[in-house]
This record gives sequence, C-alpha cells and structure tokens, in this order.
Amino acid sequence: MERLQQIASQATASLKAPAPPQHPLDPLSPEEISAVVAIVKKEYGSRKISFNTVTLREPTKKSYYEWKEHNGPVPPRMAQFFLLEAGKAGIQEGIVDLVNLNITGLQHIEGVQPILTVEDLQYTEQVIRTDPKVIEQCVLSGIPAEDMHKVYCDPWTIGYDARWGSAHRLQQAMMYYRPHEDDSQYNFPLDFLPIVDTEEKKVIFIDIPEVRRPLSKQPPSNFYPSDAVKKYGYRTDVKPINITQPEGVSFKMTGNIMEWSNFKFHIGFNYREGIVLSDITFNDHGNVRPIFHRMSLAEMVVPYGDPSFKHYRKHALDIGEYGAGYMTNPLALGCDCKGVIKYLDAHFCDRSGAPLTVKHAVCIHEEDEGILFKHSDFRDDFATTIVTRATRLIISQIFTAANYEYCIYWNFLQDGSIRLDVKLTGILNTYAANIGEVTAPWGTTVYPQVNAHNHQHLFSLRIDPRVDGDNNSVVQADVMPSEHPLGSKENPYGNGWYGKGTVYKTVADSLSQANAATARTWDIINPSSINKYSGKPASYKIVSMQTPMMMAKEGSIQANRAPWARYTTSVVKYEEDRLYPSGVFVPQSSGPDIGIKKWIGDGTDNIENTDLILFHTFGISHVPATEDYPLMPSEPITLLIRPRNFFTANPALDIPPSYAKTTSEVKAEGGATEVKSFLDTTSRYVSDNSTSAGSACCKK
Repeated sequence: MERLQQIASQATASLKAPAPPQHPLDPLSPEEISAVVAIVKKEYGSRKISFNTVTLREPTKKSYYEWKEHNGPVPPRMAQFFLLEAGKAGIQEGIVDLVNLNITGLQHIEGVQPILTVEDLQYTEQVIRTDPKVIEQCVLSGIPAEDMHKVYCDPWTIGYDARWGSAHRLQQAMMYYRPHEDDSQYNFPLDFLPIVDTEEKKVIFIDIPEVRRPLSKQPPSNFYPSDAVKKYGYRTDVKPINITQPEGVSFKMTGNIMEWSNFKFHIGFNYREGIVLSDITFNDHGNVRPIFHRMSLAEMVVPYGDPSFKHYRKHALDIGEYGAGYMTNPLALGCDCKGVIKYLDAHFCDRSGAPLTVKHAVCIHEEDEGILFKHSDFRDDFATTIVTRATRLIISQIFTAANYEYCIYWNFLQDGSIRLDVKLTGILNTYAANIGEVTAPWGTTVYPQVNAHNHQHLFSLRIDPRVDGDNNSVVQADVMPSEHPLGSKENPYGNGWYGKGTVYKTVADSLSQANAATARTWDIINPSSINKYSGKPASYKIVSMQTPMMMAKEGSIQANRAPWARYTTSVVKYEEDRLYPSGVFVPQSSGPDIGIKKWIGDGTDNIENTDLILFHTFGISHVPATEDYPLMPSEPITLLIRPRNFFTANPALDIPPSYAKTTSEVKAEGGATEVKSFLDTTSRYVSDNSTSAGSACCKK
C-alpha cells in the first residue's frame, strides 16, 4: 500500500486529472485513456509491457442509482486495464482512479489469456509468411516459395488444445492463397494449420491432416464490381431510394443520453460488448418508469460441426475472444446507414498505450417502420378509418470477425417495445477439398474444391432488468390446450386453451429450453406493480423464435467453453461483475467453473422478486448452400422485447395519424372521399400514361 501511495503521489505531481465526463456511464475519452497509460507506465518503469485493454470500470449499480435517484455523490470515475509483461506468463490487471490518479487492485493472474486485438491478428500473418516450415508446407501444397506474399491467414484463437493449455498465448492460422491481391482468398484454402505464439511471434507447431488436399487450380469466384460486371453485368432496373427528414430528426441527444418518443437511455460502447444500453426508462404521461438497467450482447459462439482433423477447434467465441468493440467497423454515410445520421466514435488504445479512435463506430438514425396501427369500418365501404405509421429509432454497429460480418441493430419502437435485429453476412469460412471429394454430412461444396462446414451462430443477450422498479421475477409463458377432454363440462366443444405462467423460483428452474409447440416466451415481471385493469403484473416479454440448441454434445470442449449455449434462458442473482457468461478471460479457457457455470452453482439461489440477471440464447444453425458463396446475402435474426400489462392502453395512441376519419365526419362530407395523408408530402403515384403524380397514401 505504501508503494502504491508513492506511485499516486508521483503521478499526481506530473499529471492533471482529465476532464470529467458528462455522465458516469460515458466511455473513456482519449484524454482519460492517455492518463491511465501514463499512470501505469510510471508503475512499471523500465519493464517491457504491452497494453491489451484500457476501458471504463462502470460504477456499481447501487452507487449509480444513489447518485441519479437519491442525490448521492457522483460515482467515482474508474478505469480497468489488462496488460502483458514480457517474460511473465499470464496477465496484469488493475484499476486506475481517474480522480485521484492512483492505481488500486493491481494483481498478476496466471493461467489465463486476455482478448486478442487487431494488432495481434496482423502480426500473425507476418509471422506465417516468413516461417521456413510454413513455406515448406506451402510448396508441398503447390505454392512457389517466392509467392509467400500471396499467402494469407485468418488468425483464430486456438479455442482450447490440451497440448498447450493456456500457458502461452496462441493462435491457429487458417491458411489461404490469393493468386492476385484482389482475389477472394476463400477460393483457395490450404489444408494445414500453423500454431503461432502471439507474444513470441513464432510458429511453434503445424497441424497436418492425414489426407492432403493440394492447392485448387480452379478460377477464382470473386465479388468486387469488376468481377460482377465481367460475369453478369449490373442490373439496370435498380432506382435509388432516399430517406428524407426535411424537419430534422425526432430524437434529442445530450452527450450519450438519448431521448426519443418517451424513451430515455444511455448509449455506451466498450471494447468487448460493443454497444451497451443502460438506464432505459419510458415516460408514461409524466410518470417516468424504469425498464432495464443494462442490456448488451454479452457473448457469442460459432461452433463448427466437422469432427475430423483439427476442425473441432473451430468454435470462436467472438465477443470474449476478439471483442465486438475491437472488431467494429467505421461506418459510412449512405452505405451502412441511410438518412439523417448521428454517429458516435469509439476510443481504445494500441499495444503501446497510444489512443486509437474508430470514427463512426455507432450509427444512430430513424426509419419508417410501416403501419403502427390501423382500422377501417366496412359499414361505409371503409371510409371510416384511421391509419398511423410508425417510426423506429436504430442504434447500430457492424463488426468483422475474420470472415464474417455481424450487423447489430437495436430498434426502439413507439409502442414501448425494443427489438434486436442481427444480420449475418460476409464470407463463409472454407476448407480445402479434393476433386470429387464428398463433403457431406459435415459440410457443403459451395464451389469446386471449396468446402464450407456446418456451423451455428449462438448469441447471449444479457438483460439486467428494472421493470417498473427494483426486484423482478421471470415467468415462463406457454400456450396450453385445455386439459379437459372434448365433451367435458369444462371444455364441451374442445376448443379451450389458455396461457400458463410458471414463475422461476430458483436458478435451476430457469435453465429452460425453447418450445415451439407451446409458443414459449418469457415475461420479466414486477410482482409489486399490478395493472389496474388486467390484475396482472407489469412485464416486458421476450418473444424469440430463433432459438436453436447447441449441437455439440454436453461435455464437449465447445459446450464446456460456452455453457450458457446449452440453455435458452438462464437467470442468476445480480452481483457486480456478473457480466460475461463464458468468464472474463476467454481465450484458451477450457471452461472450468467460471462465468455462468460458477453463478449457477447448485441451482438453489432464489431468483424470485429480487435483483436478477437474465441471459437469453438465440441464433441460427447454418448448413451452407451455394447461394451463400462467394459473399453471403445477409441472413436476419430477430427478437422482440415488448410491454405486456405494463401500460393500461396502447401507449402509441398519441402518435399523430397519417389519416383519420370518424363515422360522423364521413356522413357530414356526404360519404367516401379521396384519402390523402395528413403528414406525407413526398409520396407520389408512379409517373406513367395512366396515373398522374400526386401526394396520397391511398385512394377510394
């Protein structure tokens, strides 16, 4: 402690505390990152260190709401860092107090490895191109030694391999060849796997299959404009669609605080989860009601389904091993997002500690969402009618994990719902195939001599609820037919059915699976907030139908490292730092009792009417097809989190309608008239010989 006090004194003497953020949950600024790095470098002196992570240490939930709701002190501004020290196994972890400019909680942790960064991936490709044994294997595959500049690799974490465990920081290099630098490397996969020591920057082993598959001589199947034009020509019937907002946007942003259509929440961003949404509330006609404390994608796993060679190691936990923040794309106006855009930048540091900025990491904009609600009366030929169009607010990011792109869209809807959309695109991970080789059942030949393996994309959505206040419960909701038989007194015509709710009382109760037969959903309820009309508790319902089970068997490496993927829902008691279901240090972890395994324990913890965290697994099982190659059309995954018995009526009735006529108004006007939108002045008829241009949403 005395030593740390001396360090703090020295740091304070030469450093000035960076400007405080506008909000306690704001990500670290570049100035704050620089201050953290300077303090840490003073501590380590001449020792050789490499920064892996410098990120916000979020205030505790208790201190945050003491400040926000009870006039308590501003939570302390803290940063967390992870670094590697040359010659030392494991990592160094610590906390920097950004007000007092001192270090607390400094510790050396052995037997674990930190997240991989973009720099780590780039170094690996340089290493494999100059290694003599890799060059030898390339020559055996049919690549001249002088063509090593045409050899590429996608560096993956090794998952877990018992030969090395976690003593050294390793990557496996998925090998490829590009005849020309603009060719897609995935046309020319190689059949061997170098293992690279990330810190030593050397190849330590090469996994070689028993059956060799030499380099394909097929012409490349590419996707850039010159290739598409040469092969097909571009379509000429595609006209531009523009989004216009002549009066500007409907949202208001103050720093990272968003206010839109009665919602108010904080938008955060970190190296691991990417977008983090916090302190989500809804203004119910003057009554500001809390909904969620924190929501994020906390983890994902992509387990591949080929049990041969070393393909079992292909099961990337992309968020825990690479980081949705670290891999995020800078977004382009009019390309990744269209309309009137607000962007947020992301700030990290490189291995030396120098601040890095990803411009336009988060896109915020509005889009038309179609019909919000509508009704017409048939009695006067549908002249009595009301139609209201919806707008949605979208907070989005796109991150690239080697071959795949993950497009993340958090949609806020005017009826109080939140919808999460994920689009998968990019390029299939490919493996070499011999001419005539049968790739089924574990994969599909998507191009001659190109094998794309079966795989899953499974995401873990972390929800820290505050539905109408503290202390919530989770209810499993199933649609059930009446237990009484046809002809019985209780169900004489056999048509009876009802909604059955099962309250999860313990953690063990919550370890559930999806059930399409019962249209299973999950309600997060506040047992103390009862709707005055329905008599039911206020709730937000998770409606999620893309919920495959993990195909890897229980006890497999994949299941051990992503235990949360064995369940559609898992609910645990809230504790600080219960953020990541596969643990804090994911690379090369074998999946011992860490993360959600540890939190589940013996399953007896009470989770009813208390502070809790819900983890929900959703995603797809992908059996590749030829249409997915050479560049995959985006595949959508979606889930909805919607209010149920939270409001006493449709909360969107106060949205101005596009058009409305009552029966009495129709009678006063002498019957049906042309229907024109009250709000839309840009829609028009198609200009042709039979229809003149004009503004209207429909016509009688």
